[in-house]
Amino acid sequence: MKRNILFAAAVMLFAMAVSASAQKASDFSGTWSLDTAKSTSADSSIESQTLTVTQTAADLKYELATTRKEGSESGRGRGMMGGGNSSASFSLDGKETKAEIEGRMGKMPVTYKAAIAGDGSVKLTTVRTFNGPQGEMSFTVAENWSLSADGKTLTVARESVSPRGTNNSTSVYTKK
Repeated sequence: MKRNILFAAAVMLFAMAVSASAQKASDFSGTWSLDTAKSTSADSSIESQTLTVTQTAADLKYELATTRKEGSESGRGRGMMGGGNSSASFSLDGKETKAEIEGRMGKMPVTYKAAIAGDGSVKLTTVRTFNGPQGEMSFTVAENWSLSADGKTLTVARESVSPRGTNNSTSVYTKK
């Protein structure tokens, strides 16, 4: 009887350890350059883009800087990896983070949420809600971040959903 209890306890501890280790995010820290040739984007005006990621066990923060081709529009309002300059902070414990950002229509609430997959990839979701001429609107961006086996390539698969519809794109970054 004691042997069965000890065996069951050992199996449960092993299962909890495997579960805990499976929920650890890959380390995306570093400075990354957009590989425009390998990326698919609706925005062809991007000349270059640098993604700087700072990550701890508790959170993931990034800053995105974009340079546009000469003669293209400024990209105002194209943040969150869509082509503009932006920054964001995500809690890696699954809790939502709320902030306010300045938009064309004034300040708007933003909700950030991260979910870690078993393979170490991370799903980052950003929801912006604002009042427009047609009433309250929402803009959602869901990104799946994954690293190559050698850790030198970051792939960001993105789905943007807005009142204008859904747009999918993939950005491929190489580590500097």
